Amino acid sequence: MVGLRKAFGAKLAVADLSMAVPRGCMFGLVGPNGAGKTTTLSMATGLLRPDAGQVLVGDVDVWADPARAKALMGVLPDGLRLFDRLSGRELLKFVGQMRRMDEATITDRSNQLLSTLGLSEDANTMVADYSAGMTKKIGLACALIHRPRLLVLDEPFESVDPVSGETIREILHEFVAGGGTVVLSSHVMELVETLCDAVAVMAAGRLLAIGDTDDVRQGKPLQQRFLELVGAHHLEGGGLSWLGRSQSSN
Repeated sequence: MVGLRKAFGAKLAVADLSMAVPRGCMFGLVGPNGAGKTTTLSMATGLLRPDAGQVLVGDVDVWADPARAKALMGVLPDGLRLFDRLSGRELLKFVGQMRRMDEATITDRSNQLLSTLGLSEDANTMVADYSAGMTKKIGLACALIHRPRLLVLDEPFESVDPVSGETIREILHEFVAGGGTVVLSSHVMELVETLCDAVAVMAAGRLLAIGDTDDVRQGKPLQQRFLELVGAHHLEGGGLSWLGRSQSSN
């Protein structure tokens, strides 16, 4: 990403952001609410046109050659609206056909993904009837089915139970071990610290730090280093002190 900029009216959401994600790594993008993470990932994946800047996947320009760039990517946006009147199996088939995959490969990979993600029993249930966690998992399956080179995941563990979360971790590790690249955003610092090889910290649309996770941490827990970078806010002047009073003392 080179010089990415995006404004919504007078609000500058992303300010001339440049960063490179190494091939074959698990890369975390973290920041407080409103930092510009989702806007950045949306511009990087061709979902939101930047006001300025360039995005390359390998040597392919996302905005100059979007069809070729998107063929290299699997994307799970936060709050993705799916074709939820299809069953999970039908949705995977539809995505596979959109990716111009042959029928046999679609069927084989769909069965494997549904089984691995614990969705086999609900494969013929409409996605509209899925829980939030199930919806997240079928969205991940859609992002994976064409075996992309790059996965871009916005809050992939949100609403997912711990057992399914561990399965997703294993899937992502296997994907990276096979030469793939993962870019994920998360608010959970412990998750990023244990999962990601490299990390970038954003706030107010700007890049505050980027590099190997250990280098960014500087010998501290990522949570602590993150708070130092973005500026932790503390209650001042006894604010909300009434919350600490018992009912009997009122």
